[in-house]
Amino acid sequence: MWGFLAASFKRVVTVGIRFGSMPIAEVNGQRINYEDSGDPGGAEGSVLLFSHGFLMDHTMFDHQVAALSAHWRCVRWDERGFGATPATGPFSYWDSANDAVALLDHLGVESAIWIGMSQGGFLSLRAALAHPDRVQGLVLIDSQSGLEDPASIDGYRAMISHWVGDEPLGDVGDYVAGLIIGEPALSAEWIAKWSQRRSPQMEFAAGALLDRDDITERLGEISCPVLSVHGEADQAIPIEAAEALQAAVRDGRGLVRVPGAAHAPNMTDPHIVNKAIEEFLAGLS
Repeated sequence: MWGFLAASFKRVVTVGIRFGSMPIAEVNGQRINYEDSGDPGGAEGSVLLFSHGFLMDHTMFDHQVAALSAHWRCVRWDERGFGATPATGPFSYWDSANDAVALLDHLGVESAIWIGMSQGGFLSLRAALAHPDRVQGLVLIDSQSGLEDPASIDGYRAMISHWVGDEPLGDVGDYVAGLIIGEPALSAEWIAKWSQRRSPQMEFAAGALLDRDDITERLGEISCPVLSVHGEADQAIPIEAAEALQAAVRDGRGLVRVPGAAHAPNMTDPHIVNKAIEEFLAGLS
């Protein structure tokens, strides 16, 4: 399914230790799996840094990289506990933000435009607070500054407990895929991937998700341009959270609503999401 991407890449940079077909960056005490592709000289050398959502990996941005790499250098990575990047102990999204900054250092990139989906947005917001000079702009896809609904925490913990166990994912996998993706064929692909990658490391990643701090009161400190893109049918993070975030940041560039989309519209509705990103990038020049 993903083979069509190769023709879209003008150049693939392979810096660091190779792990299979992907390079590994030994940074911030981590072994981070990443891909550096696209046009390194495009858009006056600006870089797009893609950070994925919980349970996902860097491949969830295949459609975005295919569309944008002809004119932009695109860096995407597997965050701790997902894809080919291990999690060896507890961590926070502040740590993940530092991982991403260290990856930019490894690649010799001074600053980037950060594109984060869900938890990728959590860490990107924290990078904008802790390292404002490294963040030229933020694109937040179905993300927020606040916390999970307290009524859902027990359900999340039960899901994680099942996920790291030995029983088949079964109805839990179906439910989670429906919540995140919502399209049966694409959901089936991710369920198959999840079934092969189940690991106790998930508990560390779940701790980062469920025990994160609320940064809503600090949104006014973020001075870079911020775009929100959100599925109107997202049950994981209601679209009202994106509306509130846009109202709180200094330079909100608006909220793009994706009709009928669940939690990952960049996968299910890439034509809408890609257009929104391209218009945001054009507005930065």
